[in-house]
Amino acid sequence: MSSKEAITNWASKDGQFRRQQSKFRNAVSNEQGSRFPVEKDRYHLYVSYACPWAHRTLIVRALKGLEEIIPVSVVHYEMLEKGWRFVEEGETVNGATKDHLYGLSHLRDLYFKADKEYDQRFTVPVLWDKKQETIVNNESSEIMRLFNSAFDELLDGEQKKLNLLPEALLKDIDEINAWVYDGINNGVYKTGFATTQDAYESNLIALFDALNRVETLLAESKGAYLLGDQLTEADIRLYVTIVRFDPVYVQHFKCNLGNIRHNYPHINKWLKNLYWNNPAFKTTTEFEHIKKHYNLSHKQISPYSLYVLGPLPHVEPEDDGEVILKIGNVTLNNLNPAGEGNDKRHVLKHQEPSA
Repeated sequence: MSSKEAITNWASKDGQFRRQQSKFRNAVSNEQGSRFPVEKDRYHLYVSYACPWAHRTLIVRALKGLEEIIPVSVVHYEMLEKGWRFVEEGETVNGATKDHLYGLSHLRDLYFKADKEYDQRFTVPVLWDKKQETIVNNESSEIMRLFNSAFDELLDGEQKKLNLLPEALLKDIDEINAWVYDGINNGVYKTGFATTQDAYESNLIALFDALNRVETLLAESKGAYLLGDQLTEADIRLYVTIVRFDPVYVQHFKCNLGNIRHNYPHINKWLKNLYWNNPAFKTTTEFEHIKKHYNLSHKQISPYSLYVLGPLPHVEPEDDGEVILKIGNVTLNNLNPAGEGNDKRHVLKHQEPSA
C-alpha cells in the first residue's frame, strides 16, 4: 500500500468518500467442487467491536448459535497507520483478544498470509479458513448470508429454523438494504469523511432523508421490525449504524441535524427493543470500543484523540423511566424527557464508556 493510499486517507480529490470493494468473495458450501466445505471449527472470524460492518456478522453469528462452530478473534479498538492491531502481551482491553490462531500483531499480517501481494485496506470482518490458511470472504454482507444458512446442517432446534431471509420478504429486504446502505450505513461515512462543504452538505441531507424514510417505514409497520413481526437481515444492517448514531456519528461525523432519541421516536423505540430484549444485539454492542475507536483512530477528524462522554445512557431504557446521571459531584436529572411522570428511575454513575 503506497503512502498515497494510507489507511487513514479516506476522501477522493473531489472531497467525496468512496468505499473500497472487498476482494475475497468466496462461499462456504457443500456443493460439489466447493473449495470451502461446511465443517465445525474449520473457520475463524476476525472482527472489531467498533466496526459496524463487522458488528453485523457478530449479531448473525449469535442469533444462529454459531459461537462454538466459528470462533472469533477481536482486534483492539485503535486503528492507526498499520491498521487494526491485536492486544499486546500484558495489555488488557475489555473484549479485545490476541490473534488466537497465529499470534499476529496486526490484521494486515493475516492479509499478507493469504496474499503476499495484497495492496488494499485491511478491513474487518475476515472469515478465515484454518485448513487452507487463507481468507474465505471479507465482505460483511456475504458473511452475514453465509451465517444465516450455510452452517444449518450443524445446528438444531430454533437456531436452525431461524431464517433472516425468508423467501416471501427477500425482495423487500434487498430493496431496503440498498437504500439504507447508500443513505445511512455508508451515508454517515460519506458525511463524516467529506473534505469539501458541498460534499458534506449533500451527504448530510441525503442521510437525514433516509432516516426520515426509516421513521415512516417503522411507523407504518404492523410489528416491531422493519417488515412487520419478523426480524430480518434488514433490521440487523440498520441497527449497527443506528446504535452508533447518537454516541458517535452526531458529533464525530457532524451528522447533527438531529438525533435518534429526540427526533425519531419510532426508530428509537425499535432500537430500544432490539438492544434490551435480544441478547444477540446487546452482548455484541461494546460502547467502549465504539466511542474510543472513532475518536482515537481518525486523527484527521480528532487530532487530539478526545472521545466524548455523552450522550448517556447510550441506549435509553425501554420503560422510559427518568434517567439520572452522576459524574463526579455533578448530577443531571431528566435526561430522558419521555420518562416524566414515570415512577421508574435509572441512576447512572459514569465510568468508562460502557452499556
